[in-house]
Amino acid sequence: MPRGDLFPEIGPYETGYLPLSAGHVMYWEQVGNPRGRPVLFLHGGPGAGAGIVHRRFFDPAHWRVIIFDQRGAGRSRPLGSLAQNTTPDLVDDIEILRRHLNVENWLLFGGSWGSTLALAYAQAHPERVRGAVLRGVFLGRDTEVEWFLHGLAGIFPDVHAAFAGFLPEAERGDLLGSYLARLTDPSPAVHMPAARAWSVYEGSCSTLLPSPDTVASFAQDRTALGLARIEAHYFANRLFLPPGGLLGRMDRIGHIPAEIVQGRYDMVCPACSAFELAASWPNARLSVVPDAGHSALEPGIRRALIAAVERFRQER
Repeated sequence: MPRGDLFPEIGPYETGYLPLSAGHVMYWEQVGNPRGRPVLFLHGGPGAGAGIVHRRFFDPAHWRVIIFDQRGAGRSRPLGSLAQNTTPDLVDDIEILRRHLNVENWLLFGGSWGSTLALAYAQAHPERVRGAVLRGVFLGRDTEVEWFLHGLAGIFPDVHAAFAGFLPEAERGDLLGSYLARLTDPSPAVHMPAARAWSVYEGSCSTLLPSPDTVASFAQDRTALGLARIEAHYFANRLFLPPGGLLGRMDRIGHIPAEIVQGRYDMVCPACSAFELAASWPNARLSVVPDAGHSALEPGIRRALIAAVERFRQER
């Protein structure tokens, strides 16, 4: 077990592609111990995709780590497709993957949008969830989307000015609608610059201190297109969540043990959502990292996440 850092790099022992509805094909992989306790990694965004670093939050001797790229994201195909791309579709996809891999139940591990999807899946299929480790909680409420689109200007005025300034002045009155129109334009000459501007904006606000490496990773074409197009699509549709939102369905999962990790200075998903979730979840423990922002790879967040997973290994 590493002391507060990620486990060593590791490759998957199995990978595959799974056909889904509307022409989608899901990429999935398994890492670690084939006979270990299953844990499902849920990436952020929506649309960001999973990376090789995400395999390293789990002790490979103990966990059977299952990672997949959600519809339209990462290595799933076609990249950026919005066809039948909703939260209920993603929940159904997880069940398809679970049955395909013969998993009875699993620990959920998700951050940011991954925490949203973990909650939606757990509320739909509580009998399949042994526990949850959530980071940078996002509940998909209108206030959270409004904060991302406009509120961040109060903390990152320069970054927000570049985000809004990418659009012609006449289009800045509706940032989401104007970006979505460009992101769904069929021409790469139109949608790719918009995707990079959106994604760089998010990456620039994701760490406590400036991180050029983080911004560069967000600016890569594959990440930028999946993240920006799908995220704007979900934001425009209120994240495809039920009218009462996720907090209105906590009675379905209150008995499930959970670890919630939150950076005190998370500007992308402010800490109030994590506190509200913890207050609504009798069996959850909230750990606030005092010197971290949003990114899972910040040192304090890494340590807290690994410790949370270890508690599930040792105590539950």
